[in-house]
Amino acid sequence: HVHLVESGGGLVQDGGSLNLSCVDSGRFFSDYAVGWFRQAPGKEREFVARISETSRVKDYADSVKGRFTVARDNAKSAAYLQMNNLKPEDTGLYTCAADISFLDVRTDRAEFWGQGTQVTVST
Repeated sequence: HVHLVESGGGLVQDGGSLNLSCVDSGRFFSDYAVGWFRQAPGKEREFVARISETSRVKDYADSVKGRFTVARDNAKSAAYLQMNNLKPEDTGLYTCAADISFLDVRTDRAEFWGQGTQVTVST
């Protein structure tokens, strides 16, 4: 089983940076692809980024390309989302997910989900 806990969210000004963490307390984290999602108030959850089990493949939503970087450290059972040049439209609840399937981890079909960490970008 995978149990994900996110941290690192907070309030930041327009143009600022945050680094989110997603840590698994289980023993099989390295077997899973990890995805990051966000949900703004009144909007549906949307895909942000994903990373394969070995970090060989990474994928981003067009809205964050060039600003966000996804990474992982399997020795620490952790994944990260470095967010630079944040904009007010990046505000939302950021959640990580894990799945054996790199395809499914980009979607709501992902098997394991964290509770999320709030990111608020002020003007």
